[in-house]
Formats: sequence, structure tokens, C-alpha cells
Amino acid sequence: MSDLLTTTALHPLRPLDSSEIEHFRRIVVDAGHLRDSTRFSSVLLREPDKADVLAFPTATPLPREVTALLTDLAHNTLTEVIVDLTAEAVTSAVVHDPREVGWGPTLDEDFPAADEIVKTDFAWVAALARRGVTDLDKVRTVPLTAGTFGYEDERGIRMCRVLAFYEQYPGDSVWAHPIDGVVAHVDLSNGRVLRVVETDVVHVPEESGDYTDPAVAGTPRGGLKPIHITQPEGVSFELDGEVLRWQNWEVRVGFNGREGLTLHQLSFQDGDRKRPIMYRGSISEMVVPYGDPSPTHAWQNYFDVGEYQFGRLANSLELGCDCLGEITYLDATVVDDHGNPKLIPNAICIHEEDYGVLWKHSDDFSEKKVTRRQRRLVVSFFVTVGNYDYGFYWYLYLDGTVELEGKATGIVFTSGYPGKNDDGSDYVYASEVAPGLGAPYHQHLFSARLDMTVDGIANSVDELDLQRVPMGPDNPWGNAITRRIVPLTTEGEAQRCADSAVGRVWSIRSDETVNRLGHAPSYVLYPEGQPVLAAADGSPARNRAAFATKHLWVTRYDRDQLWAAGTMVNQSTGGAGLPAYAAENRSIVGEDLVVWHTFGLTHFPRTEDWPIMPTDYAGFTLKPHGFFDRNPTLDVPENAEGDRCTTHAPRSAHGFGHAGEAGAHADDAHTGHEHHHH
Repeated sequence: MSDLLTTTALHPLRPLDSSEIEHFRRIVVDAGHLRDSTRFSSVLLREPDKADVLAFPTATPLPREVTALLTDLAHNTLTEVIVDLTAEAVTSAVVHDPREVGWGPTLDEDFPAADEIVKTDFAWVAALARRGVTDLDKVRTVPLTAGTFGYEDERGIRMCRVLAFYEQYPGDSVWAHPIDGVVAHVDLSNGRVLRVVETDVVHVPEESGDYTDPAVAGTPRGGLKPIHITQPEGVSFELDGEVLRWQNWEVRVGFNGREGLTLHQLSFQDGDRKRPIMYRGSISEMVVPYGDPSPTHAWQNYFDVGEYQFGRLANSLELGCDCLGEITYLDATVVDDHGNPKLIPNAICIHEEDYGVLWKHSDDFSEKKVTRRQRRLVVSFFVTVGNYDYGFYWYLYLDGTVELEGKATGIVFTSGYPGKNDDGSDYVYASEVAPGLGAPYHQHLFSARLDMTVDGIANSVDELDLQRVPMGPDNPWGNAITRRIVPLTTEGEAQRCADSAVGRVWSIRSDETVNRLGHAPSYVLYPEGQPVLAAADGSPARNRAAFATKHLWVTRYDRDQLWAAGTMVNQSTGGAGLPAYAAENRSIVGEDLVVWHTFGLTHFPRTEDWPIMPTDYAGFTLKPHGFFDRNPTLDVPENAEGDRCTTHAPRSAHGFGHAGEAGAHADDAHTGHEHHHH
């Protein structure tokens, strides 16, 4: 078949489009699974088995399948269905017991429902009145996922916990005014408050946190001159359907309502060989556990993918704000609670950036002075989950490096700061970021699911550590250093933590090919090695977020094992996801492997993080190690024009170089004019 067939909408990994979503819904209706009280908590393409996708195209078409979680609000049931669009049939319908497995993600209608429930509850209204708040029209409730904390009356019903904030005027930043010391446990299934928990924190911070108000932000600063990055001949990449090609790279761009952005079938053209590196990459889950043990905050730990769904919360990216340069945008289609398609315009941003010096040398012997510049291709999206905003940026570099960077910004979750202890010491579980305003210590821990295919599907993983060598006959001067290489042979062994003291990294190597030196080509995962989950052993948060207790997990590929904390995360008791996937302790030597990597931030909020947080960063890098036979960028020209680099005369008055045309190309300038493409 033609190459065009493999890159157009016929490909089995193409995202669900609106007509397919409507078709899926009709099949569910015809099969009798849809009542007025049914909600579509999650709807996703069920991707075909990897072997079938890698064999595509074949004479036999692959079935087009959709998997969904259906919540029946009237009957308090959760049904997991698989729909075959090709056969126009529901091929599987499993009714789960929410008491055992938890629920699907939150529903849009849960938020106004919880607001109405608490504002008509006598005990909750009285608790607010004790804090001087009587105007409920100015109270903004924040219904949050409830977790599981041993309350027997919460088992099997849909729950949330409600905190409240005060809005002094329309457009005010409510996060500046937490009505703290009170939380309502709300039964969404029966429309009632089960309990109101209070502490002795009764003050409501009053100082404005409205970062758009000149009284808070101050007069806009001057002196920032424009930076222009232009590509007058257009971009260097091409987009054919969902297939993106750039400088030897090829990747299929995907998107779904749960994970958001996904990358598929990432490969690198090495001479006459198209070499696979990663079959599928995504953020499978994240957890935000809070470290304040007070009764009104101790339960806070949110799974933003499994409980709120990144894809459905994706931003429509704006010209001149979210992405700068010569930009190509992709729209995304997700599914709402009623099973209808919803378009998110400009959900994905694609562009390329100059990234400073790629390699350089001034040779004293040959007198050659040679410099090449690095570039990277950027594929990104941004989500807003309540108070926080997260950006996820996949970077592909000219030299075969792959990087994922998470960006965290938005507004820290706030509380009433309880003040100093009796001995004059500060409260030890939160920062005071403004007078009387606290921000609890917390973590943001992401699980990247990296379905690797390094030169094929047969891969193995080694742990590499720096090893010191004691002085002795073979090391008389004590200068020797080497590497300790430990093969990880089973899923049980491959549950590892980073160790910066020995520079620990993990190598994913091919068991099918060798390089010209006879060694296995590999890609090495370089972790940042920040802390993993800090919650105590045996704690409810740790039981549910077991994935976040290790930096590395390795499992055998399974088509349906996609979620680090399990499919039904909301109100789960734990044990699902990676602990269950790895429980078989299968061999991972020369197998089809999935590497799961936990990375993230441990956040002790600063005063500088208030009233809006400058972006913080977390991520990881995958670098080729023995994958190429030599530096793969020797063929990169001196610059985009193919001309030699030039040196401008110094400016005599100040000793600075001439700020002419070349001066605009600052080493790491990633901003400039923007052109909009679809």
C-alpha cells in the first residue's frame, strides 16, 4: 500500500474524531446502556495491540475499539464497557463494585451540586458564621476528590470534600481568602453532607492576592525591548495528518481525554535505517499529596490524571502568550460527561527553537574554529486543574536526545496560617506566604509511561552507578573510577530509586542489534532524582499512590496496562496500577518492556510564589548511548543559511559586540514573532 495510507486518518492510532464519538454513543444507546442518569466518566480509544499496529497496514482491517466508564447516578453503579465501532456492538460490559475498586473521574456537574448541598446545610453554614462569613453569595466552594480514609459511611457512594474561599469582589483572587478550619464531607450520591469537621483556625486572611490589580502588582515595568525570532522561509518540520517529521525524527502525535498529549512510534532516520526508539510516551498519572496533618487538610491528595483528566482540562493555547515563534497548532477532540464530542481548539503547540551551542572547538594545531548550533522541536500542551496549571513539553534534539519537561505554575493551594506555636516556633507543615495566609507543604509527582522499542521490541534494562575503586595493586594512585552495571531481570527487581551520590541512571538496551563496536545500542534515562512520595508507610495516600514510591518501574507490555495508579483511581483503596501490573514478577530480559518513571517537585512554598507562582520545572532526559556509531550531528551545517559564522567588530565606546542582525540571535532566545497554522 502507499505510504500515504499509513499517515492519514486510516491509521489505527489516530485519535477519536467527533463522528466516531457520536457513533460510539449511538451504539451504547442501542445496547441499552444509557439512561437519563448515565454519565460518561471517561471515553478513550482502546489502542490495538502493539504487534498489530506494527504490522499495519495489513489486508485484514483492525477493529476500532472504544473503552468507557459509565456512571449511573440514580443506581450508584459503575460499568466499564468496550465498544467495537467496526462491528457496531458492545463487546464487553463489566459492572464494578465501587466499594472495592472506586469510581471513575469526577463529573462537571459535581461542582455545582456540591456547592448547593453545602450552602443548604445548617451545620456548614453555622461553621462559616463562626468565622464571620454570612454572605454565602461571596463564598466560592472548592469540591475536591475525597480519597479513602476509613469512613465506613463513605464506602460505595460518590464523595467529595468541600473547602471554601471568600470572594471580596467579582474578579478577586479567592485563593487569598481561605475560610479555613472547616471542611464538609459531601455525599454526592444522596445529595447530603455527612459530616462537618472543624478546627480552631477561624480567621479569614483579608489581604488582596489579585495579581492583576495594579495595587498588588505595581506599575508595569519598562525597558523590556522586543525579541524577534523569525523563520522567513517557514518551519523546518512537516505535519502529515498526525505524523510529524523533523531532522531525522518521525513521531505520531496523539491526544485523549485522560492523558492529553501522547507520542507514538517515535523513530530516528539513521542513514538508510528508520530506527524505532519509543512506541508510546505519555503522562500516565500524577499525584499531589499535601503534608499538613490538620483534620481539614490531611486528606488532600489529588490524582490529576485519573480523578480529573488532563486531556479534558487542556487549555486552548493563545497566540503570543503560550507559544512564541513560527507556530503550528493542533486541535483536540475529547468527550464530555454526556458522551458528546467537545473540540479544544489549539490544544497542542508545535514549534522549533534554537538551543545554543550544539558542539564547538577551537583547535590549536589545525587552527580550525568550528561551531554548530543546537535546535529542538517542541510539542507541548497546558492544563489547568483548579488552582494549578501544568505544561508538558516534549523536546526532540538534533543529536537524538529526547526530553520531557513539566512546568508548574498557577496559584499555590492556600489555608489559614495557624500562627506561631506556644514556644514561639513557626508552624512546621506550611509556609506563611502573606499575613495570616498559609500554603501547605506538598509534592507534585508525575508518572511518565515510556513504552520503549529501542531498535525493536526486545529490550532489557541495566542500572548504571558510578563506582569508586579502593587503592591497591591495580589502583596504586587511587584515581580509578568505573561503573557498576546491574541488569534488572524481573519486574520485582526493577522497582528502583535514583541515587545522585552515584549518578544512577538506567539504560534501556536492544537485545536484537549491535553497533559497529559490537555493543548493544541503548537509550539512557537520566532522572533528576528529586524525592519520591514522602507520605508515611501504611498511609492512605501511599497505598493509593504506590507508583510514586519509586523512581523506576519496568513491566512487560500489556495492551490495557496504561495507568500507574489504576483505571478507577477516584476513591480507590490502593493496590491497582503498577503494584498489580508488577505482581507477576515476570522476566524483563529481552522482552517487550514499558519503563515507568516518577519525577516531580517537592514544594515548600516561598513568599515569592505568592500571589501567583513563577514557573517551576521538573523532568527527565533520554539520551542515546551507543545507539549511533558516532556523533549523529556531524552533518549539521554551520547555520541555517549554510554560511560561515561571522564576527562583528566591537563597539569601542563600551566594549560590546555590534548589536546588529546577528545580535538578535541570543544563545538561548526562545521567543519572537508568531504565525498561526493549522
